[in-house]
Amino acid sequence: MSSTQTNYSVNILIRLENLCKSYNLHDANGKTLTNQVLFDINLTINQGEFVAIMGHSGSGKSTLMNILGCLDIPTSGSYWLSEKNVATLSSDELASVRNRNIGFVFQGFNLLKRMTALDNVATPLLYAGINRSNSRKQALELLRRTGLENFAMHQPNQLSGGQQQRVAISRALINQPPLILADEPTGNLDSQTSGEIMSLFEQLNRDQGITIVLVTHEDDIAAYAKRLIRLKDGHIIYDKNTDAEAVSHQHV
Repeated sequence: MSSTQTNYSVNILIRLENLCKSYNLHDANGKTLTNQVLFDINLTINQGEFVAIMGHSGSGKSTLMNILGCLDIPTSGSYWLSEKNVATLSSDELASVRNRNIGFVFQGFNLLKRMTALDNVATPLLYAGINRSNSRKQALELLRRTGLENFAMHQPNQLSGGQQQRVAISRALINQPPLILADEPTGNLDSQTSGEIMSLFEQLNRDQGITIVLVTHEDDIAAYAKRLIRLKDGHIIYDKNTDAEAVSHQHV
């Protein structure tokens, strides 16, 4: 799908229209300078897509990811997520959207070091008001599905990098969000473990219809996605569906 097309089908999860983002900076003399990072981004992502976003440092991909994750808001234009205009939401409403609609997976895992894997996964449910017993029960089921049931009581420093990332993915799934945003999720992993993690993302997308938007600078990781978007200097310069059947993933 072209980035310039607007598809208003009921299956749309994300819609960006003429979205721009700039930051005000101050020079040594106190003069305000404007640094524009994103320029007139038009983009739709349907429910169930698996999208990779690539671009060199400074391309705007991290800024775009922050906006998609409701961690930042656009300077102009609009961002619609599940038919909600994000720019009109209050801070509390944005926090609720992040908790219920988006699962985050980061390069550095971002696990709470003094908590067990089980409690790391259960934490978002506790924030959502679910009692501890039910939260831990659901967390254990997710750890089972990601192959970590026997490591539930281990702390992060007792787990390998791949195991920690599986815990992070389980945590991202705990509120059953329609969208997972993964920012360089294999950046700290070796090639074999990276393949295992990407195969897990493939499975989640294929079997559960979870929409996955992945930021990466690695071509072999981007190849797992079914659609590739490239950014350069704050503009989308490439947006194509990829032939998933033509790509063989024999990393695992």
